Amino acid sequence: MGKQSSVHSSSEKQPHLVRQLGLFDCTMIVMGGMIGSGIFIVPAGMSRTIGSPGWLIAAWVLTSILTIGAAATYGELSSALPEAGGMYRYLRECFSPLVGFLYGWTFFTVIQTGSIAAVAVAFARFLGFFFPSISEHHYLIHPIHFSEHYAVSLSTAQLIAILVIVLLSGTNAFGLRYGKWVQNTLTVVKIGSLVGLMLVGIYGARHATIVENYSKFFSQHPMSHTPESFTAIAFLAPLIAICVAQSGSLFSADSWHNVAFTSEEVQEPRKVLPRALILGATLVVVIYLLVNLIYLCTLSFNDLANAPQDRVATAMLRAVMPHYGGALMSAAIVISTFGCINGLVLAGARAYYAMARDGLFLRSAQKVNRYGVPGWSLALQTFWSVGLLLVNTYSPKTGYGNLYGDLLDYVIAAALFFYILTIAGVIVLRRKRPDLERPYKVPFYPLTPLVYIVGAACILLCLAIYRPATTWPGFVIVACGIPVYFLFRRRAA
Repeated sequence: MGKQSSVHSSSEKQPHLVRQLGLFDCTMIVMGGMIGSGIFIVPAGMSRTIGSPGWLIAAWVLTSILTIGAAATYGELSSALPEAGGMYRYLRECFSPLVGFLYGWTFFTVIQTGSIAAVAVAFARFLGFFFPSISEHHYLIHPIHFSEHYAVSLSTAQLIAILVIVLLSGTNAFGLRYGKWVQNTLTVVKIGSLVGLMLVGIYGARHATIVENYSKFFSQHPMSHTPESFTAIAFLAPLIAICVAQSGSLFSADSWHNVAFTSEEVQEPRKVLPRALILGATLVVVIYLLVNLIYLCTLSFNDLANAPQDRVATAMLRAVMPHYGGALMSAAIVISTFGCINGLVLAGARAYYAMARDGLFLRSAQKVNRYGVPGWSLALQTFWSVGLLLVNTYSPKTGYGNLYGDLLDYVIAAALFFYILTIAGVIVLRRKRPDLERPYKVPFYPLTPLVYIVGAACILLCLAIYRPATTWPGFVIVACGIPVYFLFRRRAA
């Protein structure tokens, strides 16, 4: 450990990470990373899968329980292992360097970079409301096929997405104080937007809609997209639907753990990180739950499930304010996605920095620039995110799609598996290193981590059974990291 830390602390003149993040900054990173565009969109798809208002809310309650439990458990790991790297570091210490690397590999190749690309395109799409020339169908360079099913292109929407990624990566490269200022400001604005959305929903609540949705809270609606296989075991169908729907709700509340990647830049990390994780995650899931309850006060369940392009929040605002609803919602999502990209960019670079410091990533990624930021790590992340963004998938039936979108669908189950391992790591670490200093310990141990492990394992099992086409490829992506791990080990030997 001493050898690792000497890399960035052996000399005061040598650039190194600087502790500049306090409790407020860390809480804003947690909340800002969680709040993207998901809460405005995913309830539609969840409603079609679940089929009733009551089970929709039950799905979000389950998301809240799992997220808060995970954050509380994760807080112990951040308190015991306050080094840069987050989940990579925890999995490495609790299990093995290989397990840690496989998460870091998946994190770099798909999870973080794919999320950056996806949120950047969402930013461009909603910006296109105000500037119609920004569109994924307005090509500057038409798709150029390099195989039957893959092509590269450059649309105006892709160009805007690239520019915003480069802009925010560049801002973060000039020091943490700029990155955290952008994050703090935009997260406060995003929270204000969600509060405003709820107030508008309360103002526009319709008595007839409330009676319809809440008097038949658990009554099943005939939804055409509900998988028929859910009814194979009738009494389990709602539970199976809730588990499958978690791929929407659980991952729209994801990225709460990103702040742990910045551990070496946090003041008093053993105390601050657990508080920020629990506070930030709790506030966001409570807001999400309230937003869904308010959707059901304004929109009928069928209108919610069949909102145009799944834009539930836009449908709600248009129902209340027909002339301004679309513009207001688009503006809110533009701000929300911009802030989310910044949080993803800021946190992700620290993970690759930690891997490189252990000899398990490109050596340049461990270099800290004169502003105290892993600049090369930021650059590599930008390069890969832009690459994912430029590549399209192609099918004669459905036309062009996004490579990053398919990859993110594939790794949902794999990411959930790593979450389960990380939470289990608390139990492993207590047995493996009982004398390790732990200023914060997860409450109700071992019940809290076990609840998450059991709940997440049930979700993972349902995804494997009912969505195998988008589940098993994710584990193939993870497995592809095994030979890469041994290549890095061989180079470092």
